[in-house]
Amino acid sequence: MLYAVAASILWGLFPLYFKLLKEIPSFDIVVHRLFWSCVFLVAVLTWRRQWRWVGEVVKRPMVVGGFLLSALLLTGNWTLYVWAVNAGRIVDTSLGYFMSPLMSVFMGYLILKERMRPLQWLAVFLALGAVIWLTIANGSLPWVSLLIALSFAFYGLLRKTAHLGALEGLSLETLLMLPLVLLVLGVDTLRDSNAFTHASTSARILLALSGPITAVPLLLFAHGARRIPLSMLGLMQYISPTIQLLGGVLIYGEAFTGARAIGFCVIWAALAVYSAEGLWRYLRTRAQSSAEPSAGGA
Repeated sequence: MLYAVAASILWGLFPLYFKLLKEIPSFDIVVHRLFWSCVFLVAVLTWRRQWRWVGEVVKRPMVVGGFLLSALLLTGNWTLYVWAVNAGRIVDTSLGYFMSPLMSVFMGYLILKERMRPLQWLAVFLALGAVIWLTIANGSLPWVSLLIALSFAFYGLLRKTAHLGALEGLSLETLLMLPLVLLVLGVDTLRDSNAFTHASTSARILLALSGPITAVPLLLFAHGARRIPLSMLGLMQYISPTIQLLGGVLIYGEAFTGARAIGFCVIWAALAVYSAEGLWRYLRTRAQSSAEPSAGGA
């Protein structure tokens, strides 16, 4: 549990880190984040002598294609997230990550043909109502929140159906993006517009640290996910957007009143219904499984 909580707290503190890189354009931050993540993950795999999976993956083009798509989705999600943070829209990003679990449930119904239970339908309709409310109140769709929720939910869907662990999967994604990353960095260097070479010393250090800062929470989360129930893990994924919301409002003074606050309250109600239903089913299943051996012995 501590591993999963630590990962969620680190993700929640990401806006503080990216705010320190405001001098760097959002796209350049993501390019360097991919590059340094790849460097860090290659070092970890080499240290652990964990390269055998590469030979098996390259023989399966469908797997490589799936991870290329997930890498593109993750890159898009990162770019939008970094831009929104430095554009003073941290609250919008937190709304997106609050909506993401409900979006994942609905995608499971549409794409994986998973059965949705009545309370899950209620949670999804509440979330839809919140989006409609925010659209009417603001005069436009909350597109930042929706795109973050959609891209992360699609990414989660692809990773759910993949056959690699967290370390191998993230490593493959960064390796697949590496040629494009090196091309962008090469062109920027030739044009003398490479953000790394023109940045301050502190910004260079922060860019280089973006590799472990990105990878460590993912590895912590994967380590914890293998050891705790899925229902408990689902509850923990709300820690990160809660910290982001508090940071945006209390530290950076973003607005959280009126229509926006009402929309969040509806989303929280949806998440409460969804989480309570999942926790209830987990407790009931656990009680039934613990009762079965005694019944059989009797």
